[in-house]
Amino acid sequence: MALEVFHKDETLQMRRKLIGQSCRLFFSHDPVKIMRARGQYLYDENGMQYLDCISNVQHVGHCHPSITQAAAAQMDLLYSNTRFLHDNIVLYANRLAATLPKKLCVFYFVNSGSEANDLALRLARQYTRHQDVIVLDYAYHGHLTSLIDISPYKFRKLEGQKEWVHVAPLPDTYHGIYREDHLDPGQAYADTVKSLIEEAHKKGRKISSFFAESLPSVGGQIIFPTGYCKRVAESVHEAGGVYVADEIQTGFGRVGSHFWAFQLQGEDFCPDIVTMGKPMGNGHPIACVATTEEIADAFTANGVEYFNTFGGNPVSCAIGLALLDVIEKEDLRGNAVRVGGHLKQLLLQLQIKHPLVGDVRGVGLFIGMEIVKDRVSRKPATEEAAHLVRRLKEERIVISTDGPWDSVIKFKPPMCFSIEDAERVSTCIDQILGGWNRSLFGIFGSKNKHSLSDKSKHIPQE
Repeated sequence: MALEVFHKDETLQMRRKLIGQSCRLFFSHDPVKIMRARGQYLYDENGMQYLDCISNVQHVGHCHPSITQAAAAQMDLLYSNTRFLHDNIVLYANRLAATLPKKLCVFYFVNSGSEANDLALRLARQYTRHQDVIVLDYAYHGHLTSLIDISPYKFRKLEGQKEWVHVAPLPDTYHGIYREDHLDPGQAYADTVKSLIEEAHKKGRKISSFFAESLPSVGGQIIFPTGYCKRVAESVHEAGGVYVADEIQTGFGRVGSHFWAFQLQGEDFCPDIVTMGKPMGNGHPIACVATTEEIADAFTANGVEYFNTFGGNPVSCAIGLALLDVIEKEDLRGNAVRVGGHLKQLLLQLQIKHPLVGDVRGVGLFIGMEIVKDRVSRKPATEEAAHLVRRLKEERIVISTDGPWDSVIKFKPPMCFSIEDAERVSTCIDQILGGWNRSLFGIFGSKNKHSLSDKSKHIPQE
C-alpha cells in the first residue's frame, strides 16, 4: 500500500506541529522536500535534481542497489538479535579487522555513533580505573548525556564544563594559537595536552582518556599537524590513559589514501579505541567500537554483561559487508583521491581569485573552504558563508557550513562524487563570488537574487 503524500507546505506545517522544534531542517527558511535519491543526487517533489555535497552518511551513494539488495535478502531470511549464533557478525568483524592495525581486534556493534562513543567512554574508564577525559575545543561526540559532557560544542550552551573534563586547544593552524608559520605546530599543540595532564594531576585527578575526531569536523574541517596524535598518545599513556579516535565522520576511506583518517598520522601511531558509525551502513543505523584485547578483557572482568538488542544483527552486518564490497569494487578510495584532489585544487584556484576565500584545507572527500572578511585578520565571514550556501541551493547544489563561527563551507559528499560534480560546484562558487566582487558585496540580505542556471527557475520560491 502506497503511503500518503502531502503537498510540501502541508508537510512542513505538520512537521512544525508534530516534531520537536529542536530537530532542525537543512535550509529552514525554505526547506527542500526530498522524495527520492540515487548516487550523489537528490530529487524534490517536482522531480528537480540537486547535487548532494552534504550526505557523508550515504557513503557509497544514495540507494545503492548492492546495499538495498543485501538488506532485502537478509531481511527476508533472518532478522534476529545477536544472542543467536550467526555468521554475519563474525564475517563483518573479520573484514573490519583487516582494515585496522593488528592490536585493534575486538569489536562491539551498536546502532549509532553516539552509542559507540558512550561505550568507548565506559571501556576507557573500566580499563584505566580513572574518570577524567581530555577533549578538543569545539568537539562534538554525540547527543547522549555522557557525550554532551565531553562535547564543548554542546555543553557550553547548556550546563557548562564538568570538573572531570579538560579542554585542549583545537590544533587549528589557521585560527589557532600556533599557526602554519610555527616551526613544529604538532609538538606545540601536543604540549598543550601534556600541560593539561600535569594540571589535572596537581589537583589529584587522573586521566582515563583523550577523545578526538581524527579530523575534527564540527571544529571546521581541521587537518591535524604532523606528529600531533603520536605525541598526544605518548603523554596520555604516560598518565595511564588511553587514546580514543572518533572515526564516525571520517572512516571507511573518505580520506582516500587510507581507510581510516587516524592513519594519516603515520604507521607508528595507533589509537587504543576506535569508534565508527555514520557511513558504515550507508544510512542504515549501525556503528561499532574496535579496541584491544586488554581493554576488552578489563571490560569483561567487571562481571556485567554487555548486550545490545539491535547492534550487530544479521541485517545490519549484511549491509556493512555489502558496503565494504562496494568501496572495493568501485575503487571509491581511489575516487576520493582523484576527485577530492581535483576539487581541492579548484577551490585553491578560487582562493587566489576571490579575497573572501581565506583558506582551503582537507584530504580526499573531506574538504573545508573558509570564508573570511579579510585575509589579514582572518575574521570569519559567517553571514557571507550562509549566503553562499543559500545561493548554491538556488543552483540546486546542497551544501552546509561548519566550524566555530559557521564560516567553513564543508564538502563531505557521497564517495561516488565525480570530476564533473566537482567542476560544477567550483564553477558556481566562482560565479557567485565574482558577482559579489563586482557589486562590492552589496547583495547580502537582498531578495533580488538571480539564478545562474536556467533550469533553477523551476525551483519553488518563497
